[in-house]
Amino acid sequence: MDTSAAALERYLRGRIPVSVALGVHVAQAGPECVRLTAPLTANVNHSGTVFGGSAAAVATLAAWSLLHLRLEAAGLRARTMIQRNDMEYERPICGDFEAECHLADGPVWERFAALLKRRGRARLHLEAQLRCGGEPVGRFTGEFVALGTAFSMPDPLEAPA
Repeated sequence: MDTSAAALERYLRGRIPVSVALGVHVAQAGPECVRLTAPLTANVNHSGTVFGGSAAAVATLAAWSLLHLRLEAAGLRARTMIQRNDMEYERPICGDFEAECHLADGPVWERFAALLKRRGRARLHLEAQLRCGGEPVGRFTGEFVALGTAFSMPDPLEAPA
C-alpha cells in the first residue's frame, strides 16, 4: 500500500468508524482516483450476498474520499457531506468487492474550487463504480457539498476547549 493509501485508510478508520465495521481497505488513493475494497464476510446479508446498504456505504466512502483528497491537495479547508445519492445495483455481489471513484474532468473541479473560494460553499457530482471479481455490479451517483470556514461547525471528534 502506498503512503497516500495508508494515510487515507488511517483517516477513515479514525474519523469514520463505519469504515472499520465494513472492513474497508484503501487500495488506491490520490486526487484523481480512489479505490476501496471490502470483504463479503463483513457485509453479508441473509442471502449470502453483499447487503445493499453496505455496498452503498462503501461507494459513498470512495466518492467522499476522492473529494477529501482533492480538497487537501488544493489546500482548501472545508467540511464535506453528501446531499443526495442514487445507487443502482446491476447484479448481486457474491464476493469481496471494490468501489472506485474518478474525477478526471478538470473544468468541473476548477468551477467547484472557484465557487468554494468565492462563496464558501460548493456542490460536486461524483460517480463510483462497484465491481466484484473485476465485473461491474453497481453504480453510485452522489451530490456532495463542501462548506468552507465561514460555515464551520464544531468537530464532534474534538474535545471542546
